[in-house]
Amino acid sequence: MTTVALAATDGMLHFELSLACEVFGTGPADMVGPWYRLSVCGPGAVRVGRFRLEPDHGLDHLPLADTVIVPGWADIDRDPPAELVEAVRAAHEAGARVVSLCTGAFVLAAGGLLDGKRATTHWAHTEELARRHPRVTVDADVLYVDNGHVLTSAGKAAAMDLCLHLVRLDHGSSVANRLARRLVVPPHRDGGQAQFVATPVPAPDNHPLAELFPWVLQRLDHSLTVEDLARQARMSSRHLGRHFRSATGTTPLQWLLTQRIRHAQELLETSDDTIDTIATATGMGTATTLRRHFHRTVGVPPDAYRRTFRSRTRLARTAPEPAPPRPIR
Repeated sequence: MTTVALAATDGMLHFELSLACEVFGTGPADMVGPWYRLSVCGPGAVRVGRFRLEPDHGLDHLPLADTVIVPGWADIDRDPPAELVEAVRAAHEAGARVVSLCTGAFVLAAGGLLDGKRATTHWAHTEELARRHPRVTVDADVLYVDNGHVLTSAGKAAAMDLCLHLVRLDHGSSVANRLARRLVVPPHRDGGQAQFVATPVPAPDNHPLAELFPWVLQRLDHSLTVEDLARQARMSSRHLGRHFRSATGTTPLQWLLTQRIRHAQELLETSDDTIDTIATATGMGTATTLRRHFHRTVGVPPDAYRRTFRSRTRLARTAPEPAPPRPIR
């Protein structure tokens, strides 16, 4: 039987912790053979979010487990406890498979477990992880990374993707699929976390481009050039590029492409429009062009994205209207 130890200290995120408990604590009802033996390990009673948790064992129990899971670390600006980092490092040295969920990657990185390896974390914190730990190759575009004995997941729901991946490795696809069905989640999601990253328009305030952003968003179906944007903003193309870099961190054309992709995502989620129609509405011109840019940016083709993100409002809209009551005679 594979033993799984879940590390728990003050400052952990309860969502990832409870998710791991749900996956590894109870197997499918028709499971043949032993499931995991799960234990929670911590330095004593700990505060996890709004909950108080009583661990089964101390952190010194981590090196005895086959798999050690480190949930999300809430305050990434604060160094994780040294005793936690040391216990996780000791588990790795003892041969345990070490897994981080969401920002738990900061704990693994603090212990040197990610040095020279590819890793990920929540997309909002990938830059900070890369800045603080330059020896780690941070991939912001994936749901999880499997390095064999060291695995990391992106944020929140991606923790479920990685947990199911572990079940698939240990028990096979059939068992993982049955477990996913019980949990009412997809057994495997295509693409990466780029499809979940919002791309907000910078706040207006008194920025030189404040009036340009909404003007562009209302004309995404037009064929716009940098010169068109510069003319509307009443500045040279060079000045436009500098202001765009300052406000958005990217170039005018890249920002425009991102807005077109985001609009395409919205249409795929909320409408039944064909890919050709969406290509026209987003200024992509042809379905081929849309598919190429969409797949490269989001990580999945438009059709796969639509299947995953089909809006529930569509179901309500297309449901047949109830028949009017018959008059009483």
